[in-house]
Amino acid sequence: MDFIEPILGVAQELYSLCCEVKANRSRCRRLASRVQALMGTVKTIQTQGPEGQPAVVHRGLRELKGTLDSAREVVKKYCFMNKVQRFIEGHGLGEDFNLLNERLNDAVNDLSLALHSDEKERLQKIFRVLTRAQEDREDCEQDRRDMETLLSQQLQIHEKVETVRETVDSTWGHVKEIKSMLNSMNERSPQLPDIREIKIEELKYNSEPFMKTNNSEVYKGEYNKFTVAIKRFTYQMSTTAVEVRRVFEKEVGTMRRFESPNILRMYGICVLKENGPVPDFLIVMEYCKHGCLRQVLDGKQELSWQTRIQICLDAAQGLYRLHQSEKKFKVHGCINSNKFLVDSGFRVKLGGFELAMTETSLRKNKDKKNHTLCYCSPQQLDNINHQYDKACEVYS
Repeated sequence: MDFIEPILGVAQELYSLCCEVKANRSRCRRLASRVQALMGTVKTIQTQGPEGQPAVVHRGLRELKGTLDSAREVVKKYCFMNKVQRFIEGHGLGEDFNLLNERLNDAVNDLSLALHSDEKERLQKIFRVLTRAQEDREDCEQDRRDMETLLSQQLQIHEKVETVRETVDSTWGHVKEIKSMLNSMNERSPQLPDIREIKIEELKYNSEPFMKTNNSEVYKGEYNKFTVAIKRFTYQMSTTAVEVRRVFEKEVGTMRRFESPNILRMYGICVLKENGPVPDFLIVMEYCKHGCLRQVLDGKQELSWQTRIQICLDAAQGLYRLHQSEKKFKVHGCINSNKFLVDSGFRVKLGGFELAMTETSLRKNKDKKNHTLCYCSPQQLDNINHQYDKACEVYS
């Protein structure tokens, strides 16, 4: 495996960069510590060889190399800016850190197949979801306190009128730069990750679905020894294979484009009997223990006010990610409590993107309406011809 040495080289460079940054140090150094833990696993594989499932381990190593390259570019951004610019940039890069950590977690899933049980447990303990989420929150909070300290020092230094005037001019320059940066971000298309195609032999799932919708069934299953949800698209009486494929591709495209902690995560897809008259389309997604939000709200479990507030924030942030991420934003098409899933920590994730549509398509489709009556906006209730738009969805 001649590509292991380049992996170790990039990891060493990344670790050195993380130790040198002056801004967002906590998140960078946490990233470095996780990379260092993974490197021990890589060296073990280099010495002992890829036991277990060599193909999966090889794929994990290749994807790890790409993740480390991306992480190096993110951290490099902090090495060529002044302090204020570093914090301005860092505030907007929170999702980059989340995505990098998720991709490292995927590497753990693949590479752990080559480890003995005690080494596997040690690695998975470092990347355990709840522990990792708590660590990331603490790191973000520490970075925020560092920023407050820096800003306080800046204010003390610039007390004189002449210096304040210079600061105002400088700040206006930063505002122009940020506006220009936001405009360019809106105009360029994001580089989307490849969709992982999963073989049916890699999946195990129950025979009975735990959730059904008009066009799908969702099963609890297992992929790479991790619990997942497997969504299978179903055929109605008048539905053709072409129509089902269109719904499937629309949902996959949306989940792939809008990856976020508050949007249901997709691990990959599986298509069976693709060239047959009735193909099966499956999406392998993260498993949310508590089902949809409607089930939680109707259940007997008492929710604390802190949990209720977090649910509201998660739902809002998931929808905001869908609406605000790109110049040609998408609307979900049917926002209600059945479209939000609740994981074991009562964190909420937006799903069900079968009706998602861009602003351009929305204007062409005059009949686009949210058919869940109790979530309709007053404008829709007042006028049956009111065009469905982003504002209607925010109301929902």
